[in-house]
Amino acid sequence: MKFENGFLNKLTIFSQKLGAQVHLRSLRDAFATIMPLFILGGLAVLFNNVIILPTGFMSKFISPHVLTEWQTWGNLITNGTMNLSSIVIAGAIAYHLSVNKRYKNPIAAVISAISSSVVMLPLVAQVGLASHPDQIVKVSSAISYGQIGTQGMFSGIIIGLLGTEIFIRLSKSKKLQFNLGNGVPPAVANSFRTMLPIIITICLFSFISFILQVYVHMDFVTLVGKLIQQPLRAVNTSLPGYLLIVAVSNLLFSVGIHQGVLSGPLLDPVLLANMSENMKAFSSGQPIPYIINYSFHNIYSIQGGSGATISLLIAIFIFSKNKASRDVAKLSIAPGLFNINEPVIFGLPIVFNPPMIIPFILSPAISAVLAYLATYIGLMRPCVVMIAWTTPPLLNSFLATAGDWRAPVIQLVIIALLTITYLPFMKVHDHVMELSSKTETVKTDGGTNLKS
Repeated sequence: MKFENGFLNKLTIFSQKLGAQVHLRSLRDAFATIMPLFILGGLAVLFNNVIILPTGFMSKFISPHVLTEWQTWGNLITNGTMNLSSIVIAGAIAYHLSVNKRYKNPIAAVISAISSSVVMLPLVAQVGLASHPDQIVKVSSAISYGQIGTQGMFSGIIIGLLGTEIFIRLSKSKKLQFNLGNGVPPAVANSFRTMLPIIITICLFSFISFILQVYVHMDFVTLVGKLIQQPLRAVNTSLPGYLLIVAVSNLLFSVGIHQGVLSGPLLDPVLLANMSENMKAFSSGQPIPYIINYSFHNIYSIQGGSGATISLLIAIFIFSKNKASRDVAKLSIAPGLFNINEPVIFGLPIVFNPPMIIPFILSPAISAVLAYLATYIGLMRPCVVMIAWTTPPLLNSFLATAGDWRAPVIQLVIIALLTITYLPFMKVHDHVMELSSKTETVKTDGGTNLKS
């Protein structure tokens, strides 16, 4: 018991420090900020490739030529959302890191980060011809959407974190500040105060970009992709690596630290990159490259919230006779349908509750493995549409697979199996609750009799 308590205490302290780490917190906040862009990009793909597909059901009512023209709207949305993500994430990280470090002029850090992101891009872009997409040509004075989209996500993260740290440190130096006096408008005063730090930061990144492009013959985005993004994607979105991260994240949540503290920084960039590649492949009619992606994670690993607790709620409603458990389930079912499960995690509770921690960690792994195998052998289509994480179960799998009816059926089977998984642990929890209730009753009665 002492070893168990000591281990839990150490794990809790470590988890709290990890959750409070300013860079991880800023990264998590930045992804939460730009998430509406990714969801809108996913809706655009769904709109273009399911609703107004020129060869789809709408072609019976509207000319395919008109539908093709209307697909331009969805393509424009994609360019302004998914295909701009590396630049946007750099600015979002700069803002949140500045705020979390209590820097008083976060907009200056954002401007510095965005400009630094652009100077790291190659001077000559490689793009495909509109008439022959397979033919690549080099174009000067152009920016490729491929390098500022999710493929450049990690370069945006690095520039956002490192560039903001450099900028804030430079801004603290009195020698690098121009003070124009009290009679100057605040915007002008702030601009001159941060002028030299912004100039130095951008020049530093541009010099690095110059060295890479002229002497290494490789731009920063490509270098980061080869050295960091591709290896990390290969590890984190392989089935073993993914399951390990999800399991450890849920272990952290079981001691009160939100699973996003770990899974967010490690999984979000690569899952979003995989999601983007799937959406592009689906839009162009190519084979879908990745099974594990952002929508897969939300639909199967955290259905009903972290730990796939929608199955726990079902088990409680069907099999539990404990009034306290059923009361918590009644309060938790409405938010649980939208994948918000803090009421059951802290109300049942699951946190610091050994009988419930075990299935809380196992259930997402079981669900992910079953969904992965079902997708791999072709029982359902891979996830090809980015959807909001709050989309209810069954509906989310149908939308994410672009209308594949088999996905909700398989998801329903998985939910049923996880309900069975949770059942014996829920019974143990209820039994412990009943024993605790009887013990409290005996203590109360004994105290009353002693007093009388």
